[in-house]
Amino acid sequence: MTDPELMAKLHQLLTQNLIDKIESGEATAADLGVARQLLKDNGVNATPSQGTPILRLSQALPFDEAQEAV
Repeated sequence: MTDPELMAKLHQLLTQNLIDKIESGEATAADLGVARQLLKDNGVNATPSQGTPILRLSQALPFDEAQEAV
């Protein structure tokens, strides 16, 4: 295998391992952090839209909209 093939295989295995842990309910906080960083590093982001889990999560977070200016 070439280096790009090895990196692709490692990426695939890591991703599948994280999916398996999350779906089984066995993911730790560290696993979720790794999954979040993997998504971020690969340019994956989500726009909250009506009825999606990401919108419900954003609405459940305890942030005061008045202090939103950053």
